[in-house]
Amino acid sequence: MNEYNLDMDRGNRLGFPEVVYGQAKSVELLTSILQDYESQGKNALASRIQPEKGEVLLQKFQGAFFDSVSGSFLLNKNELDESTAQVGIISAGSSDLYAVNEAFYTLNLLNEAAVCINDVGVAGIHRLLNRLEDIKKFQVLIVIAGFEGALPSVVGGLLKQPIIAVPTSIGYGVAEGGQSALHAMLSSCANGITVTNIDNGYGAAMAAYRILQLIRPES
Repeated sequence: MNEYNLDMDRGNRLGFPEVVYGQAKSVELLTSILQDYESQGKNALASRIQPEKGEVLLQKFQGAFFDSVSGSFLLNKNELDESTAQVGIISAGSSDLYAVNEAFYTLNLLNEAAVCINDVGVAGIHRLLNRLEDIKKFQVLIVIAGFEGALPSVVGGLLKQPIIAVPTSIGYGVAEGGQSALHAMLSSCANGITVTNIDNGYGAAMAAYRILQLIRPES
C-alpha cells in the first residue's frame, strides 16, 4: 500500500508546490517522499522536522539544508538577493525565531527573497520606530508576536502594506499557548490585518506569496 500521494501538479494549478509536513512522518517516509521530488529534478521543503530527523536526512541528501530552529528541511536552499526582497518579516522578540525562520525558508523554496527584522516588540517601541523607513520598502509584511500579540496592531496603525499577523505560542500564564496573542490579533482595531493560526509561519509565507503573484505585472 502506498503511504502517500504527492500533488506534483500543484505548481501548475496554483503557482506554488506542495510542502511536506514532516513532524509526524518517519525518517523512512520522509526519505522516500524527498527522493521522489529529487528524482524529478524538483526542490522540496519538509516543515516541522525534529532535529534528530533533520540530521539523518542531511546525511541522505547531498547539498540539502536544515534549519534546526524552525525544523525546515530544503533539498536545495536558494541563494537570493535580499536587496530585491518584497517581503519583510517583522518579529516582536528573539523567542519568535522559529516562526520567523519557517516563513523565511518557505519563501526561499518559492525563490522569494525576504528580510527579517527581529526583536522590535512593543516593550521597546523605539526599536520599531527606528526601523520604519526600512520596513516601508516592502510590498507585504509578515508580523509575528507572542504574549499579548500587540505588534501587528502597532505596525498596522503606522504602515499601509498588507499585513499578515502570526500569533506565536510564546508566553506564560494567560498568554500560554498563544491564545491571548491570537485573540488580540483577531480583535485588532488596525484595519485589514489578516491573521494566521498560532505558530503558522508557513501559512503566512504562502499568503504573502499569493499576494505578490497578483500585484506583479505579467511576465
